[in-house]
Amino acid sequence: MRQELQSLPKTLAEDVARNLVMVARLLDEDPEAAYGYSRVALRLASRVAAVREAAGFAAYANQKYGEALAEFRAARRMTGSVELWPVMADCERGLGRPEKALDMAGAPEVHKLDKAGQVEMRLVAAGARRDMGQLDAAIVTLQSPELASNSVQPWTARLRYAYADALLAAGREQEAREWFAKAVESDRDGSTDASDRLAELDGVEFMDALDEGESESDGESPAAEDGGKD
Repeated sequence: MRQELQSLPKTLAEDVARNLVMVARLLDEDPEAAYGYSRVALRLASRVAAVREAAGFAAYANQKYGEALAEFRAARRMTGSVELWPVMADCERGLGRPEKALDMAGAPEVHKLDKAGQVEMRLVAAGARRDMGQLDAAIVTLQSPELASNSVQPWTARLRYAYADALLAAGREQEAREWFAKAVESDRDGSTDASDRLAELDGVEFMDALDEGESESDGESPAAEDGGKD
């Protein structure tokens, strides 16, 4: 990204960089604010591929799928890279076009993706199958060497989670429980809510400690009042 910004005047490059840093910093915790910074960067340097890509992700995080797709396409034209192919396909899903997402999953571009990109494409394709009500096909789509592997990779937790969720949607609860448990084992950074889903299947209920304390306090107050009267 720094290399791309070198094509701009120094002061402008610094302004754009500051906005891109804020996009990256806020994207997960405050996507709306991240979107605002991305629009500023876009106004300043719309011919920089990294800016178009950042704007795409900010729009995507705000479910502005049409806008995100346009930005991703622009970035791809500028760089010739295929790495945005899966998220572009997911934008098609967001726009209510799962069939288009499936077409993209079968395109030659997929073979040019690295392993992480191919797994991401598989997740998108399975999601498109579910959008179309094809639960069994979604389950089959997720069955892969990456799913069966005992090796934990950056994508492992999300892949196992998606598989468990598809199994549960198909009514295969026991299998779903097993795969949610496997997702928990591999989810080292808390990227999914697999532990909550597993607890739900096991019938475990969590009570907020603050709420519990308030309930106890409410229960004791009549006694406290009576004690005061005595």
